[in-house]
Amino acid sequence: MTSTKTTNRLLLILVVPVVFYLLKILSFIFIPLLSSMFIALLFLPLMRWLKSKGASKPVSVGTVIVVMVVLVYLVSLLLNLSSQEILATKDDFMAKAEVKISSGVEAVQNYFGVEQDPTAKKKPLFSQDFAMKYAGPAFKFAGNLVTQVLMTLFFVVLWLAESINFEKLLNSTVLKLKYSSVKTFRRIEKDIIKFLRVKFLVSFGTGVGTCIACYAFDVSFPIFWGIFAFSINFIQMVGSFITVIMCSIFAYVELDPSSTLLFFVITITLVQVLFGSILEPIYMGKSFSINIISVLIMLMFWGFIWGVPGMIMSIPITVFLKIIFEQFNSTKVIAKILE
Repeated sequence: MTSTKTTNRLLLILVVPVVFYLLKILSFIFIPLLSSMFIALLFLPLMRWLKSKGASKPVSVGTVIVVMVVLVYLVSLLLNLSSQEILATKDDFMAKAEVKISSGVEAVQNYFGVEQDPTAKKKPLFSQDFAMKYAGPAFKFAGNLVTQVLMTLFFVVLWLAESINFEKLLNSTVLKLKYSSVKTFRRIEKDIIKFLRVKFLVSFGTGVGTCIACYAFDVSFPIFWGIFAFSINFIQMVGSFITVIMCSIFAYVELDPSSTLLFFVITITLVQVLFGSILEPIYMGKSFSINIISVLIMLMFWGFIWGVPGMIMSIPITVFLKIIFEQFNSTKVIAKILE
C-alpha cells in the first residue's frame, strides 16, 4: 500500500510539469478556450431568463450573439475614436516628446559626467526608421489579437449552445459522482460572475476617471488612456501601478515639471486608490478571501505560462481551483493556504 502511494506521488510529480508545459505550448488554444468559459458564465443568467420566457435554445444563443456583436462594435468605435485622437495630435506630441526626452537624457549624462561628442550629429528619436522597426511587430500583435478574439467568440457560442457543457465536464472529470457537484458548479458560477462584474465596473470607473483626469490637465490622448486604464486594470494589483507610471511618463512630456505635474500624478493615483483599494474590496466582500502572497504568486505563474492573458485570468483561475480544492479532504489544506 505504501509502495502504491509512493508510486502515485512520483507519477504526479512527473505529470504536473508535463501538463504545464502543454498549457504553455498550446496557449493559442487554451487561452481563448478558458477566457470564453468565463465570458459564457456571464451570459448564463441571460440564457436562463430567456429560457424561462419560453425562448428556444437557438433564439437564446442568437440573442447572446447579437449582444456580443453590439459590444464588439462599441469597442471598435472607442478604438477608432482613440486612433483618430492620436493621429490628430501625433506630430505635435512627437515634437514635444523628442525635446523633453533629449533634454532629460542630456541632464542624466551631465549628472553622471558622461562626455558628449559635440561634432556628433543627433538623430531624431522618432524617425521613419523608428516607425518601420516597430511596425512589423505591431501588425503581428494586432493579427494575433484578432485571431484570439474570434476564437474566443467561437468558443463562447459553443459553451452557450452546450456543445461544450461545462457542468457535465466538471462532473465527469473532477467531481465525478460526488453528490454536491451541482452545488459546486453553482458556487463557481456565482463567485466568478460576481468577480467579473465587479472587476468590469471597477475597471470602467478607473478608465473614466483616468480619461477625465487627462482631459482636465490637458494631457494628450485622454480617450486612449481611459481605454488603457480600463484594460490594464483587469491585471490584479499590477495594473494600477502600470497605469500611474505610464500616464506620469507621458504627462512629463506635456506638462511642466512643477506643481501641475505633481497634482496630475496625485489625481490619477487617487482614482486608482478609490476604485481599486476602496470600492473593489467593498463590493467583492468576503467571497474572494485570497491572500496577497497567493495573488502575487498566481500572477507571476500564469503570466509566465500565458503572458498578459494569463495575468488577467489568474484570479478567476485561482478562485476556480480554490473551490475545487475545498471539495476534497486531501486538498482542503491547499485551499486554506490560498486564503
